[in-house]
Amino acid sequence: MAKAPVLTPQAEDFPRWYQDVIAKAELADNGPVRGTMVIRPTGYALWERMQREVDDRIKAAGAQNAYFPLFIPESYLRKEAEHVEGFSPELAVVTHAGGKQLEEPVVVRPTSETIINASFSKWVQSYRDLPLRVNAWANVVRWEMRPRVFLRTTEFLWQEGHTCHATQDDARAYARQILHEVYQDFMVNVLAVPVVVGRKTAKERFAGAINTLTCEGMMRDGKALQMGTSHELGQNFAKAFDVQYLSAEGQREYVWQTSWGVSTRMVGGLIMGHGDDNGLRLPPRLAPTQVVVMVVKDGPGVGESAAKLVAELRGAGVRVELDDRTDTPFGRRAIDAELKGVPVRIEVGPRDLAEGNVTLVRRIPGTKTPTALGGVTAAVGTALTEDQQALYDEALARREEKTADVTTIEDAAAAAATGWARIPWSVLSDGGEARLAQDAITVRCLLRPDGSVPESDTEPDVIAVVGRSY
Repeated sequence: MAKAPVLTPQAEDFPRWYQDVIAKAELADNGPVRGTMVIRPTGYALWERMQREVDDRIKAAGAQNAYFPLFIPESYLRKEAEHVEGFSPELAVVTHAGGKQLEEPVVVRPTSETIINASFSKWVQSYRDLPLRVNAWANVVRWEMRPRVFLRTTEFLWQEGHTCHATQDDARAYARQILHEVYQDFMVNVLAVPVVVGRKTAKERFAGAINTLTCEGMMRDGKALQMGTSHELGQNFAKAFDVQYLSAEGQREYVWQTSWGVSTRMVGGLIMGHGDDNGLRLPPRLAPTQVVVMVVKDGPGVGESAAKLVAELRGAGVRVELDDRTDTPFGRRAIDAELKGVPVRIEVGPRDLAEGNVTLVRRIPGTKTPTALGGVTAAVGTALTEDQQALYDEALARREEKTADVTTIEDAAAAAATGWARIPWSVLSDGGEARLAQDAITVRCLLRPDGSVPESDTEPDVIAVVGRSY
């Protein structure tokens, strides 16, 4: 009788496979309140690596980190009508605290445009205060009706950046800088996800923004995942919160603003973008543990050789761990390393050591290679570099294979059954977007024919990327 697989195969039930990976790779559990999650150490280590990489890029773009309160006066949200309308169905509101009813209800932070602008109105006085660029790493709460761990949860973790500029052109340029130099660069070069960057339609843009730019990734089942967004807010919040500055000419002017963010949704994108039927496959540049040196079984000199390899790899800058738990069956430990997506496993056993070798196992291509002890560090370096690129190339090839160029709404809907469609925006701009939405198909973003981001949706020859999404 065939042994049951550890995970539900993707081809059989992709959503069940996703839940299986989260559970078996010990990434997260459901929290006690519906829609919340407990992020386990393995999952949080992934988020910490993402934080570090994104935070470095944010600071390189000139923003500084700050922190703002979790509780927001309800009246703040009502100052920007489109914003409150967009978030009202998702708000968690506190009406009682300290054993009595509050004079004014407070909202648990769904996003921080309003409370941050209350501070900006005090901090910005002169053109010399601009540009003002801050970022906050925080948790937010949006009461989710259809929760899915990492993808849509009632409480999640993220960063949200907020800026003030003297001119619209400066704000527009900065929103694009964040899109490309922070988000796209991280997603392509660290996550190994070949995102499409583009402009959201008016229907899909952030509530209160005048323009939303997005990074869209294709998951292995052909659906889209919005991985991160950067918004031009215009002067909407500046006028609502009276964020003005005195210009060099002595005139009072409203600032122009941006906001932008990525969240723990990227962990879900990592799982669904690269995982296979054996579990996670982590890009080496992201992996908290790039190499695990695993003692197969005890024997003369085995433990010493394994420890020496760990020290050598660590000295070469590799994130490496030693697994010498020989009281746990080797097969179980090997399966666990595969489930958790460790890019390279080095198996050290008495038989191979007698010949001066170890076995180098690469998670992404699935190869096993006898490797001389003296050549392990060089072989690991080659493997990590090659496998980072291999993940990206595989994901890009899959996206291109699952994307069709079409000219009719009917063909776009057919393509969205298994992937994406590229269709002239002019075909959808007069009611076509709504027709697709009836079949749960959305316009993910708008592009120019050369793949760059259009300045507006009225540019000639704009292309819409459409598909089903998470």
